[in-house]
Amino acid sequence: MVLTIELDREEDGRWIAEVVEIPGALAYGVTSEQAKAKAQAVALRVLADQLEHGETTGDLSNISFAAA
Repeated sequence: MVLTIELDREEDGRWIAEVVEIPGALAYGVTSEQAKAKAQAVALRVLADQLEHGETTGDLSNISFAAA
């Protein structure tokens, strides 16, 4: 499963990273790398929660992230 991360810089200088395939999985950071790392952590938490509750639909045996 490949998850896409979109990065954008806010007017105040903060970075926001959003995982496209998981609605609401986004995070802010001082740097683009920090925002990306936080968004990846959020996405993995969401997937773990879905797995725990039997709500997953994709193959979770190989998860990777790609920049948009």
